[in-house]
Amino acid sequence: MEITTMPQVMQLHAQILKSPANTSPDLNLSKLFTFSALSPHGDLSYARLILDSLSAPNSYYYNTMIRAYSQSPDPDHPPRALSLFLSMLHDPARLSPGPDKFTYPFICKCCARSRLTHLGKQVHGLVAKSGLASDRYIEHALIHMYAACGRSAWACKVFDRMSHRDVVSWTCMIDGMVDDDSPVEAIRLFERMRKEGVGINDATVVSVLRACADTGALGMGKKVHVIAKEIEIDSKANVSTGLIDMYAKCGDLNSARRVFDDIAEKDSFAWTAMISGLASHGKCMDAINLFLEMRKMSIKPDERTMTAVLSACRNEGLGNEGLRYFKNMRRKYGVRPTIHHYGCVVDILARAGQLEDAEEFIRKMPIEPDAVMWRNLIWACKVHGDIERGERLMEHLQLSETNSDDCGSYVLISNVYASAGKWCDKARVRQLMDKKGLRKPPGSSRIEVDGLIHEFTAGDSSHPEAEKIYEKLGEIEEKLIAERYSPKLSQVLLEVNDEDKAFQLRHHSEKLAVAFGLINTDQDSEIRIVKNLRSCEDCHAVMKLLSKIYQREIIMRDRVRFHYFRHGECSCGDCW
Repeated sequence: MEITTMPQVMQLHAQILKSPANTSPDLNLSKLFTFSALSPHGDLSYARLILDSLSAPNSYYYNTMIRAYSQSPDPDHPPRALSLFLSMLHDPARLSPGPDKFTYPFICKCCARSRLTHLGKQVHGLVAKSGLASDRYIEHALIHMYAACGRSAWACKVFDRMSHRDVVSWTCMIDGMVDDDSPVEAIRLFERMRKEGVGINDATVVSVLRACADTGALGMGKKVHVIAKEIEIDSKANVSTGLIDMYAKCGDLNSARRVFDDIAEKDSFAWTAMISGLASHGKCMDAINLFLEMRKMSIKPDERTMTAVLSACRNEGLGNEGLRYFKNMRRKYGVRPTIHHYGCVVDILARAGQLEDAEEFIRKMPIEPDAVMWRNLIWACKVHGDIERGERLMEHLQLSETNSDDCGSYVLISNVYASAGKWCDKARVRQLMDKKGLRKPPGSSRIEVDGLIHEFTAGDSSHPEAEKIYEKLGEIEEKLIAERYSPKLSQVLLEVNDEDKAFQLRHHSEKLAVAFGLINTDQDSEIRIVKNLRSCEDCHAVMKLLSKIYQREIIMRDRVRFHYFRHGECSCGDCW
């Protein structure tokens, strides 16, 4: 009999327990337990009750329970898997089986999900003591765990020590580097993989496409597309979606649309990737129209689809439409709103200057607001000049973030104080950051030229062509002055004189990147830049002028959206 529901499981369980002929019920519970633990229609709590009722469960039961906990979306379940693992190690009665080669990959997954680096290292030690260090599945799990915990250097050590590396090993390492915010290194590893003659599969292609998307490496992304066609996997659903995402994030929306249009049977992931791409490029009405077309095709949207639609409404300033889509999410589209959706609504209200409505919306939310939501509202208060509300919200955020290690809130608060000239308050916040060991991530900009990624940080002089770049910056400054440009000194949130502020602005990372692009690209080609933070007002104004002065199209992706600078104007309409 095939088991398909939990009521069936409970009925069969009752029959087993009641059967007088059944002297060993443990032997008959395997199917019931597996369904309860691993089926989407199962019940983990019931599976655990079955496990706890067994007199002498074997390793299969423990491993299946740990596997189920490690895969569960419930954040409380990975710690339960670790607790069960510890009971296998320290059972005084010796009734529990010891961990084996099937146990460790799932435990590594739990450590990765909970970012428990220290415990993960201890698990690695146990693996070595157990003589399982050369098991390939465990090695792959260790690579993933270290990368997910932000320790890609340790993952590389595991990878380099492997006696035999297959396509899964390489893909796991590439994917791990992307997860650990090292996409340039991931691309280099992919090139090394190709040179060593290792075959690739669809998972490899998807991983390297993610790296290309993160860095804006359009040239490499196109090469990967060609490779996918050659080995005839470009029509696979995950590869097609990866290609749409890559082209959209690299600023080539036309290629993204061609891939999308060529898909014979589009799933929700492909639709979502295209809608999201259109929204990030400022094609917001196109994004909304595509969503309506998706609905006509009876494709059910998911959480990410609705985030993309709300983002389109936010970017276009369509407040009423955004609120309508949000209110209809559960009833009309069957999607339960998450923190991301609530955050989009706050952004919509805040950008429209409806600060009181945004604050009231946050306070009445049925879920706990996160720091990002408060930060966005505080920044909107600064933009719209509501200083009193902004300072009140900052006090609230400071109280709620007292024990937090999220540097984003501290950076925002110190910047708002600086913009108001409250240097002592800014210094106090910075001292608190130093005490906690928090560091603001440096702003950086990447540009791809001739298939190579060049990365710049503010004031960077480490590039081999640094001398030429700074000479070009001098030329740019002269041309800007001729256009009556004056630097927006208010963007420098340091207590220094105006001359030093102007110097700081001249050497922002995207200005170094655009200078490099002007030197090393053809006059008729676009200059594509990817920035990891929101572009400042001064850099935005400069990019508009440079597109006019040099008659070049500059395409820049910042943390918020794409900016197309053409003929002295920007596609965002100076609203981002």
